[in-house]
Amino acid sequence: MSKVLMKGNEAFAEAAIRGGCNCYFGYPITPQNEVPEYMSHELPKAGGKFVQAESELAAVNMAYGAAASGGRVFISTSSPGLALMQEGLGFICSCEVPLVAMNVSRGGPGVGGIQPGQADYFQVTRGGYNGDAKIPVFAPSTIQESVDMIYECFDIADKYRNPVIIFADGMLGQMMEPVELPPHKGLATPEEIREKKPWAITGKNNHEGRNVVKSLRLQPDVLEKHVEMLFEKYAEAEKELVRYKTMNLDEAEIVFVAFGTMSRICAEAIELLEEKGVKAGMIRPISLWPFPKKAFDEIGSKAKIVISTELSMGQMIEDVKMAVAGRWPVGLINRTGGIVPSSIEVAERALKALEEVK
Repeated sequence: MSKVLMKGNEAFAEAAIRGGCNCYFGYPITPQNEVPEYMSHELPKAGGKFVQAESELAAVNMAYGAAASGGRVFISTSSPGLALMQEGLGFICSCEVPLVAMNVSRGGPGVGGIQPGQADYFQVTRGGYNGDAKIPVFAPSTIQESVDMIYECFDIADKYRNPVIIFADGMLGQMMEPVELPPHKGLATPEEIREKKPWAITGKNNHEGRNVVKSLRLQPDVLEKHVEMLFEKYAEAEKELVRYKTMNLDEAEIVFVAFGTMSRICAEAIELLEEKGVKAGMIRPISLWPFPKKAFDEIGSKAKIVISTELSMGQMIEDVKMAVAGRWPVGLINRTGGIVPSSIEVAERALKALEEVK
């Protein structure tokens, strides 16, 4: 299969279309504006429906309704927009409705700026919705990985009847890379939806009784059983959805932990450190929830320090510390405000951190 050169945001949208998306609801916000723009003219050609909502709050609730009727729904936004969607995502978790959401994140807090950021880590892994709910979160580092991930995540969402979040920073959305696009899955027919999603609100038809999608459960014992059932599902997801990549862990004195764009910069920093005679390696979490704790068991005996490397003031570092469990010192290399460090800066700061623990 041949490759095509595509901008990240446009490739994200095309991947969703090829993954069987039949409904998209969105609101323009930088740096993901090309996603709704692309969807507006390409999704109808594939037989799907595009709606530009009046706000992110409206978009997530429109998506909620379409997904509850059995649609394969894709939504996208950027950091402040995802904040507005949090309530809706919590409802969707409670109602067990599948949906794929993409956050092309920027710097914050508040309106912040339009440059890349990873400070939505807590927002996507802990969530701003109420009650006991969890959402699988995946963080790609290349446009190709993003395409493959979005394409697959519709199936993951359907399997677990839960939202799934793709967390890509603004740099990934705005850069261009050659990608190999997957084949079209095509749109499900109404008959296929009724067969594969018997819980969906598709009209009575030949079904006896009615399907009801709701999150309201006023009886405490009924609500408790529902939440316990959700957590049985989340426990299965924690076993099945852990994904990560490692690099040079056996000989590494310095072990970087980085995701998304920062992992690419760390890979270059590892080469620079090698030139200086210092062995370094990396753990790249692909699933941010569930976090790949078992990856840290692969760190070799020569490790002196584990460094969480982030475009934030240090959020993933909390998960890193829990995974390290006191076995090594944990450091932080970070920039924020939309500033992306160079590989030279990362290497220099890593050397300094190594000297401080020796």
